[in-house]
Amino acid sequence: MNNNKTIESENLLSKLEAIATVVNDTVDSCQGDTVALLSLLRKLEQLHREIRDGVFQQSLPVNRRQLYSLLKDIESEGGWPYIERMKLQAFLANLPQEDPQENSPELLESDRSFG
Repeated sequence: MNNNKTIESENLLSKLEAIATVVNDTVDSCQGDTVALLSLLRKLEQLHREIRDGVFQQSLPVNRRQLYSLLKDIESEGGWPYIERMKLQAFLANLPQEDPQENSPELLESDRSFG
């Protein structure tokens, strides 16, 4: 029986690595495309929510021994999975600073005279 658990664990790790490879390849192909990267993040968040609210909740422990085992695994393997959303201030901090002269009325007036 322990051998079956090892095989199942190896199969899961292999599948998780395949998923990570696909996600990383997708990230590479979306490099510089903010809208595409945002779509990827939204899809990952949606998948996380579907798994958490569906099959994960259905598989939660039904007795103390299983609960202890789950909590022990959570503690030893890095905590509870969480997809953090970027805070608006952090998002804005990553935007390039505007040149104040770009928005000056004089510049806007001179732009109209060329058009």
